[in-house]
Amino acid sequence: MKDILQIHEQDNIALALRKLSKDERFNVKGAEIVIKQDVERGHKVAIEALQTGDDVIKYGFPIGHVVQAVEPGEWVHTHNTKTNLSGTQEYRYGRKLVENPFENEKLTFKGYKRENGTVGIRNELWIVPTVGCVNGIAEKIIKRFEKEVGDIAPFDSTLVFKHNYGCSQLGDDHENTKQILLNAVNHPNAGGVLVLGLGCENNEMAEFKKGLSNIDENRIKFLVSQDVTDEIEAGVNLVKDIHEYAVNDKREDVPLSELKIGLKCGGSDGFSGITANPLLGRFSDFLIAQGGTTVLTEVPEMFGAETILMERTINEEVFHKTVALINDFKEYFMKFEQPVYENPSPGNKAGGITTLEDKSLGCTQKAGSSPVVDVLKYGEVLDKKGLNLLSAPGNDLIASSALAAAGCQMVLFTTGRGTPFGTFVPTMKVSTNTAIFENKPHWIDFNAGTLLEDDVSPDAVLRSFIDYIIQVANGECVNNEKNDFRELAIFKTGVTL
Repeated sequence: MKDILQIHEQDNIALALRKLSKDERFNVKGAEIVIKQDVERGHKVAIEALQTGDDVIKYGFPIGHVVQAVEPGEWVHTHNTKTNLSGTQEYRYGRKLVENPFENEKLTFKGYKRENGTVGIRNELWIVPTVGCVNGIAEKIIKRFEKEVGDIAPFDSTLVFKHNYGCSQLGDDHENTKQILLNAVNHPNAGGVLVLGLGCENNEMAEFKKGLSNIDENRIKFLVSQDVTDEIEAGVNLVKDIHEYAVNDKREDVPLSELKIGLKCGGSDGFSGITANPLLGRFSDFLIAQGGTTVLTEVPEMFGAETILMERTINEEVFHKTVALINDFKEYFMKFEQPVYENPSPGNKAGGITTLEDKSLGCTQKAGSSPVVDVLKYGEVLDKKGLNLLSAPGNDLIASSALAAAGCQMVLFTTGRGTPFGTFVPTMKVSTNTAIFENKPHWIDFNAGTLLEDDVSPDAVLRSFIDYIIQVANGECVNNEKNDFRELAIFKTGVTL
């Protein structure tokens, strides 16, 4: 494996692929570089002399500017580099589309065909509370159901969508809660759903039902706890009815074009933009060539790389929706008098990421090179196949839940520092480096760190990744499912009564 890496020929920094020691010498761009101080793995060293105010170039783009003179071989990080980002911007429409390098291979997976034409990769029994007050009731119903029926097949598992909301909310917060829960009820990974209410919440059941269309009454049941004497018994009976109806559910061959996959990263490090995120980008292009769908979210981690996405919008309408996506989120930050660049996190910085541009240019590589066909607001559901953008914050749980609620059957989650969580669909962890894969095998599902090894073919890693994703779509559990780490988090912006 190499010791340092210049990612793009225009870069004036190189990435340390291992810990570098003071006075080590390397030849870069025909010149000898002497390391000025110890530099941790994943961090940056200057390979050219930089004067105060000069841009730091990584991936061929500016990631900020130096605030003091920097010599070749000197560590470049938060102590001497600052972001170039500020407030909202004006953008001009101009397309730069490239041809998808992949062909349709006519691949299939084994999924569950639903009556409404959608396809699930799991067949699960869900209880969706309309309000957090009934979380405990929902858990008791599930436990008693599992005890009384013994074998829950054909359901793969059961899940209670515990959350804190559904009451004492106003405006957008109330609508966001209702919409995310409605989307969950309609999700194709659910073979059956009990919608469980209390009876006095502002997310009232009668209004909630109006948001559902073409309800399969055999698979979706409703219960208001205050309307019955024994809510546990009533709930168990309804769940048993769903189970009895679903007993013959089975997997069938389905084209890969039916896959809708969310793209997310968290606990990123200096390798995210050269291993795991580019791997997801190549997979995204591959899946789109099969007729499938991918979704990129976490809007604040597009700041500084947004023009790359804007140049790939399929038409002027989608371009303007992308501009609104970016500037609306910046205005949301400014509304609360917060800087738009207050990112990356302390863990990101410890892993070698210096500025938000640095993080964003690595983050957006998950989207590959395909055209952007649509932009979704928070809570909206996928309508167009291809690469979509989705409005959601960078927060891992909220963004991953938003991807699932948009209709993604699976989320691919890259990480350099590791995280155990999962949302309510399979959440596959892809490590950026081999060390975290080896240290946390009970968290990490796939190791993209092998891409740093000299004898590993990127094409072979991609093919192995494709095969694994199909296995998971066929029913193989990922670690968050094995650990039963499954969360629903809803975006909140306003007051609570």
